[in-house]
Amino acid sequence: SSPQDDLDSPIFQTPASRLSPPLYSLNLEQRTSPSEDNPVRPTPNTSPLRPRHWRNYSTHNCSQSEGEPCQHGSFSPKIRPTTPRSTSSILGDDHGFGGRYARSQSIEGGPNRILGDAIGDTLFGDGRFFSHDGGAENGRVDNPNEQGWSGSWNRWWRGASGDRKDVHGDLVAALTMASFYIPMSLSYASNLGHIPPINGLYSFVFNPLLYAMLGSCPQMVVGPEAAGSLLLGTVVKASINGGRSGDEDDDMNARIAGVVTGMAGAVILIAGLTRLGFLDSVLSRPFLRGFISAIGFVIFMDQLIPEMGLGHLAKHVGGVSHGSSLDKIIFLARNAGEAHRLTCAVAFGSFAVIMVCREVKRRLQPRIPSIAYVPDRFIVVVLSAILTCVFRWDRQGLAILGDVKSSTGFPFAFRFPFIPTHMQHVREAMSTSFLIALLGFFESSVAAKSLGGGEGKKDGLQGMSLSANRELVALGVANVVGGCFMALPAFGGYGRSKVNVSTGGRTPMSSIFLSLITVLCILFLLPYFYYLPKAVLSSMISVVAYSLIEEAPHDISFFFHIRAYPELFLMALIFLSTIFFSLSLGIALGIGLSLLSVVRHATKPRIQILGKVPGSHDQFENAETSPNQVEFVDGCLIVKIPEPLTFANT
Repeated sequence: SSPQDDLDSPIFQTPASRLSPPLYSLNLEQRTSPSEDNPVRPTPNTSPLRPRHWRNYSTHNCSQSEGEPCQHGSFSPKIRPTTPRSTSSILGDDHGFGGRYARSQSIEGGPNRILGDAIGDTLFGDGRFFSHDGGAENGRVDNPNEQGWSGSWNRWWRGASGDRKDVHGDLVAALTMASFYIPMSLSYASNLGHIPPINGLYSFVFNPLLYAMLGSCPQMVVGPEAAGSLLLGTVVKASINGGRSGDEDDDMNARIAGVVTGMAGAVILIAGLTRLGFLDSVLSRPFLRGFISAIGFVIFMDQLIPEMGLGHLAKHVGGVSHGSSLDKIIFLARNAGEAHRLTCAVAFGSFAVIMVCREVKRRLQPRIPSIAYVPDRFIVVVLSAILTCVFRWDRQGLAILGDVKSSTGFPFAFRFPFIPTHMQHVREAMSTSFLIALLGFFESSVAAKSLGGGEGKKDGLQGMSLSANRELVALGVANVVGGCFMALPAFGGYGRSKVNVSTGGRTPMSSIFLSLITVLCILFLLPYFYYLPKAVLSSMISVVAYSLIEEAPHDISFFFHIRAYPELFLMALIFLSTIFFSLSLGIALGIGLSLLSVVRHATKPRIQILGKVPGSHDQFENAETSPNQVEFVDGCLIVKIPEPLTFANT
């Protein structure tokens, strides 16, 4: 219905004195009294008839002789509230435009006047700016004290049972995740990101802590992922190939990583403040499956070189270390006889042990849930380090991690990424940072929706509502801060979050405990990683790569079964171009073809011919689908165009 139809309905003709206070409010600060020439109609605040994108239903008949510009009307800003609120409150707004959900009453001053609705509501409560998808209905919040991170924190801390007994489960979950993912973060940083291993640990220091305070999914744990680390590594390798840094220049490589992480966080943060949470459904499944499978294959091929002890030989062969997967396959085939036997035994043995434990856990966990607590990867890491130290395998040619320390000499060095000397890296990393942000938010969205709770969700807290915009803000702030400490990009991971849930994590305290454990590890436990074999870290990365590829056959079978041949072609094109050429080419082709497909469908709108349902006056059906069940009006052709008309399809 049109706005005028809603205005003419009986509910808007009710006198102001008879309106219910919870549903309507009237601010007459700028108006003295209603009259026949200047009527004032009540403004609905939370009426079920009010669409979210309409600010005001009130009509007006202002006399221009009043000397003031019109401040109200059907599609004009609201009459000025007591204290104006704006999404850009620093600039001020004396005319009372208000924020997205402006109220007739507001706290005098306060954080919203300085930060604006977008940031102030999210951080300090009320939550109206994000109530569109954060649980509030029609812009109304049932309990403002429970909105924002401060109120939600209290609800999450109390837990589903109403007490604080879940802290024990959160601590156990944090210890379990630390045993799994602290060694993984070392692998991501050194093998995929080509930066010092300690920078991978920074992703578990700052990001989980900040997300626990700002995020909307209490059981999701953020951290570095293989795809984001590999994409960051491509920027570092491009800088090395361009002569702007070197393989041994750890400080500059770490700074480049900080630039990429900070830019990815800035993209996510801006998207959250501008309410672009709907972007989690932009990427199609064929594009994601082809791209993720290609990333898994690239990672697997990358790790075969250090697993076979051919890393030093690859550096002396031009273009292999930073080449395509095809170059590495050819290199491995030609130099397989030069492989180091001890390194192969340690790497492939660790890979086999982890894969066997993974399969045993998968089969026994339905009957023995406590088997999920067994830290198999941590055990492999500890045993390999002990065996290397006892038998001195490092003297027999087995590469070890060595001293794990910061490139700056300080445990937590602050380096602001957006300085003038880094502008050349900013230009190079722009497209890669955008893709890292998009992929990271997509995976975080999948994890949050799976763990967000609600009716019938046994894994999440009952009644917890998710906000895509708030997720963007939380992930953006976390990665911007992580970029200042040269950390890897960190987003929510479904597998990591499921480990948190299955081992007792119930509140954001599990993420905070994980951050504290990582800090203790950086300050006191790094010397014990000295004898950790690099081949073991590579084997752990290979297990992750295998998990990225193993779902591809199921998706291929599904698309083939439904005869979705264009989707199969898109998957194959992205996969092959990534393997035979480069990751950036696969990204460009995938996004370009996806956009072309969307544009092609958008330029061909559907046109339906309607016929009247017999015996009715205002009911019409599609004549093409049911020609025998409708009748046509003589001399009249009724046409319906379901899509919105734009310049591209008119």
